[in-house]
Amino acid sequence: MKDVAKVAGVSTATVSRTLMNPDKVSSLTRQKVENAVLEVGYYPHNLAKNLRRNESRTILVIVPNISDPFFTEIIRGIEETAAEQGYLVLIGDCTHQQKQEHAFINLLITKRIDGMVLLGSSVPFDVSKEDQKNLPPMVMANEFSPELELPTVHIDNLTAAFNATHHLQKLGHKRIACITGPDNMPLCHYRLQGYIQALRRTGEDIRDEYIVRGNFTHKSGANLAKTLLSLPEPPSAIFCHSDVMAIGAMWQAKKMGLKLPEDLSVVGFDDLDLAQYSEPALTTVAQPRYEIGHHSMLLLLEQLQGRLVSKGSRLLDVELIIRASTCSPKS
Repeated sequence: MKDVAKVAGVSTATVSRTLMNPDKVSSLTRQKVENAVLEVGYYPHNLAKNLRRNESRTILVIVPNISDPFFTEIIRGIEETAAEQGYLVLIGDCTHQQKQEHAFINLLITKRIDGMVLLGSSVPFDVSKEDQKNLPPMVMANEFSPELELPTVHIDNLTAAFNATHHLQKLGHKRIACITGPDNMPLCHYRLQGYIQALRRTGEDIRDEYIVRGNFTHKSGANLAKTLLSLPEPPSAIFCHSDVMAIGAMWQAKKMGLKLPEDLSVVGFDDLDLAQYSEPALTTVAQPRYEIGHHSMLLLLEQLQGRLVSKGSRLLDVELIIRASTCSPKS
């Protein structure tokens, strides 16, 4: 504080007053003190206390793609739950994993984070199973990756996809296509398996040309819908692994002159806010995204408080929301 006072040209009492009761000093004085604090690298007492305890009160959340609107509610669930316990949340985007790897490792080495929540299926840096024991507590949310042996909060993607496909079957659809997500995401394998099991349950053939792989973007949904609808025998319905791809698929179908849902039924996955405002409103699998974030943060807090948390799945319920994008096929 003496160093700060010297640089700012004020007394130590003024420094203390500025940091503890900033509204009781002038804006000019406050600016001088704040600039001096930055210059000399002064840490307020509570932060210094946390450092002595080896605590940063900071959580790192690793997101596969920060631009994907699916993750917003999960992150909100994490942040609000963390804030209630006095924790700050940092967001790391895995889309630029190669550039970020060094930064993530630096955070771990310098102990500037107390724990991590992974919203994807991989740790964003190379680490052996033995080294994993030396990392701060980690929880996985949304995905499920048994080999990492982490406490995990997610949904039953296989059953959810089965029910979405079965909904189309009950409407009378026989030619049902599937736009999947990326091959490197375990949840996409489960959703594809649910689609396949639904078709097998009713004795339908699994047509390879009806299964196409996207990347959770509007563009991939539109491009793949064009491919499917250009087949000699196009599908009468499409099940998409995300709402974003489903809306892209509907846009493309309308661009090709099809009437929805009469000419083509579409089912999405996630129940993003935009799903109910699309035209037509999208039938979709509603994930409890806020609850996924909330419960994953609760699991991490339990570990940070020294409690033993069992590894493995915590499954949350989903619901198929039926809207106007699906109907019986033309006879």
